[in-house]
Amino acid sequence: MNSPTAKGLKTRKQIVKNWLPRYTGVPLEEFGDHILLTNFHRYVKLFARWHRVPIRGKDKAMTSATAGRITIINFGMGSATAATVMDLLTAISPKAVLFLGKCGGLKHRAEIGDLILPIAAIRGEGTSDDYFPPEVPALPSFALQKAISTTIRDFARDYWTGTVYTMNRRVWEHDAKFKSYLKKIRAIAIDMETATIFMTGFFNEITTGVLLLVSDQPMIPEGVKTAESDAEVDDAYVTDHLKIGIASLNQLINQGLTLKHLKF
Repeated sequence: MNSPTAKGLKTRKQIVKNWLPRYTGVPLEEFGDHILLTNFHRYVKLFARWHRVPIRGKDKAMTSATAGRITIINFGMGSATAATVMDLLTAISPKAVLFLGKCGGLKHRAEIGDLILPIAAIRGEGTSDDYFPPEVPALPSFALQKAISTTIRDFARDYWTGTVYTMNRRVWEHDAKFKSYLKKIRAIAIDMETATIFMTGFFNEITTGVLLLVSDQPMIPEGVKTAESDAEVDDAYVTDHLKIGIASLNQLINQGLTLKHLKF
């Protein structure tokens, strides 16, 4: 037998080309070359409904849907899975990857339902240390963030910008010492994926951007996310979040913009 499996997967390229279909149930040639990433199946369902395409990989680790040149993937939650999907996407060398995530607002001005377009992320998650030394900053592709910014304004929306703190511990809202630390570093928001996606995008030479939706205000007890409050956020704000993400990628596709702002 001459299959890669029979010979063994010896190189990184062989591994990711085998594993991306294994995780998603989608052959490599059927992915779009512009990728939306999300943590939530609702985004995939809406995308599939709007474009009248099937959801694929319902029995796999990562569900997805593809319409034209855009594929949306729900990779799960946390920095480890964010790094995994970014590594696997090297199998198809996408032209752009945009993460649509939710975050906790750390400053009172970032209200629930607001959009945050981060200019950088603080690497508190640990996962990115496997890719670069800690002094390397976690930054998005400027050109992609600029395209997202233009699209947000086309939707007559405003957004906040600033630094996002990314961590790998989900339950922390009770920790007064950690909250004091968050105030000192003056981050505008907190999540579990942004820094990892920026760093793995840089490592894998993938143009990467992030647009976050403020879903809770975890610095105050009444702002901690609940099942009820999360459902209200979904009903009120997820549709616009996803539409802006799709429109941002379509802007790149239709205008044929070159996104790499540096040579890898």
